[in-house]
Amino acid sequence: MNLETLMAFAGRHPMLSLALVGLTVAIAYTEIARLLRGYRAVKPAELPALMNQQNALVVDLSATADFDKGHIAGSRSLTPSQFDPQGKLLAAARQAPVVVACRNGMASASAAGKLKKAGFEQVYWLDGGIAAWQAAGLPLVKGRA
Repeated sequence: MNLETLMAFAGRHPMLSLALVGLTVAIAYTEIARLLRGYRAVKPAELPALMNQQNALVVDLSATADFDKGHIAGSRSLTPSQFDPQGKLLAAARQAPVVVACRNGMASASAAGKLKKAGFEQVYWLDGGIAAWQAAGLPLVKGRA
């Protein structure tokens, strides 16, 4: 394939070509934003090792009733309204790994960004949240820790 063939294809299929350019730009933007956000996504299967080997603090931002119905063993409950990077629980873990989780991964991604902006060094976000944890067949514990 040469440039002339590619240009001829683009001339015959302008909508396809425009869609390809749009998708390429969207993917590039998403990847650059992911690299610059400052925190890392952690898969459910990777989290137990992070907790056991690096003594990571896991903060669950689920509603209190949801936390009581099922949470990751050893995680600490903070509702989004209680979440404060300068608060007692989090301030003590400024140099330690901190993993933020919620039910679906949306609220925790925002909270991870706030921790990074507040100067936390090792910030992780549970990719997919508690739902992904359950989908991976990993156990939850009930009640208060």
